[in-house]
Amino acid sequence: MFKILVIDDDPTVRAVLKSTLQKQGYETTVASNGEEGIRQAQLLHPALIICDWMMSQVDGLEVCRRIKTDPELATTFFILLTARGAARGEEEDRVKGLDAGADEFISKPIEMNELKARVRAGLRLHQLNQDLQSQKQALETLNQDLQTQKQILEAELAEAADYVRSLLPSPLVGAVTTENLFIPSAQLGGDCFDHYWIDEDHLAIYLLDVSGHGVGSALLSVSVQNVLRSQSLPNTNFCQPSEVLIALNHAFQMSKHGDKYFTIWYGVYHRLKRQLIYANAGHPPALLLSNTSINSIEIKQLNSLDLPIGFLPEVQFEDAVFEVEENSTLYIFSDGAYEINQSNGKIWGIDAFIDLLTKYNQNTCNLNQLLAKILTLNTQDNLDDDLSLVKVNFG
Repeated sequence: MFKILVIDDDPTVRAVLKSTLQKQGYETTVASNGEEGIRQAQLLHPALIICDWMMSQVDGLEVCRRIKTDPELATTFFILLTARGAARGEEEDRVKGLDAGADEFISKPIEMNELKARVRAGLRLHQLNQDLQSQKQALETLNQDLQTQKQILEAELAEAADYVRSLLPSPLVGAVTTENLFIPSAQLGGDCFDHYWIDEDHLAIYLLDVSGHGVGSALLSVSVQNVLRSQSLPNTNFCQPSEVLIALNHAFQMSKHGDKYFTIWYGVYHRLKRQLIYANAGHPPALLLSNTSINSIEIKQLNSLDLPIGFLPEVQFEDAVFEVEENSTLYIFSDGAYEINQSNGKIWGIDAFIDLLTKYNQNTCNLNQLLAKILTLNTQDNLDDDLSLVKVNFG
C-alpha cells in the first residue's frame, strides 16, 4: 500500500483530501504545517506528498526544497497546491517550484478527478523510480560479487601457476648441463617439462604441451608429470621412449580426460654411448646443434609424424637414435616459443625461431637473452601461450 502525506494548514482541505485518498486505497497521513510535514515525511518516507504552497512560517516551496535535498526522500513525488490558475498562471512561480524540486502542480479549488489522476501518475513514476533504484542496487551488488569472485579466481589461478612452476626442475650441473625457460601466458597453461637421471647412465628429457588453457589443462599436465617422475606406468621401460609414449597413450585417452590431448617430445641420453634416443608425439621438433668445425654447425631437427597422445588408442610410436658429438646442444620447446604475433600481423614462425636459436647458440648467449629478443617481436602485453624452452648442453 502506497503512503501519501498531505500537508495543509486548512483543516477542511486536509479532511477532504484524507477521505478521498483513503477511499482510493492509499495509507494517508496529514500534517497541519510545514515543520510538522517535514518531520512526518522523515518518519514515514511516503511515496507521494501533497503540500499547499501558501502556509505561514514554512511555506510549501521551502518544504519541497528540504524534502528533495534529503537523500532518503529525494525520490518522493511532490505535488504543490496553488491558489492560482490551473497552470500556475505565473511562469516565474512555476520555475521557482520546479527549481525547488516539485514534480507536479494542482490549483485550488481542487478538482478531485484531476487530483486522483495526478496522484496515480505520480505513484507510477515513484514506483518506476524505486524499481530503477532497486535494479541499480542489485547491479552494484552483483558487480561487487563478480569483482570479489574475480579477485578470488585470479588469486587461485596465481597460486596454481606458482604451484606448477614449483614442480619444474632445477638446472642440471655436471657432465650434462641444462638451462630452463618457462614464461606462462595470461592464462594458466598446460606446458610442462623435466629432466632427471633414470640411473647413472641414462638421462630422461621431455617437454609436453596440453591442448587448451586453464585449470583443466594444467591439472592434466601435472598428472602426466607425476606419472613420469614416479615411473608408475606399468610394464614400461623408461629408457625406451616409444614404450613410454605407448603407455601414456593408453593411460591418457582424451575421451576420459575432458577431450584434452597433449603433445610430447621424450628423449633419453645414454652418457657412455653418447647416444640420444627419442620419440615424438605430435610435438614441435627438438633441435640438435653440433659444431662440426669452428665455422660450421650441423642442425638436426628431431621430428616425427606420430599423433599426439590421446587421439587414438592403438598408435605405435617410433624411436629414432642419434649420435651426440662433443659440445652439442639440444633445444626442446613448445609452440608458444615461436607462435608470436608480430606488428605486421603475421606469426613469427618456427623457421625464424630455429634461425634465431642457431645464431644465439653460435654466440653462446643464454636463454634470457634469447627471451628478450623474442619478447621484442611480441606486440601484446602477454603471450598467447606458455613459452617453454629447455637447453641441454652435452659436454
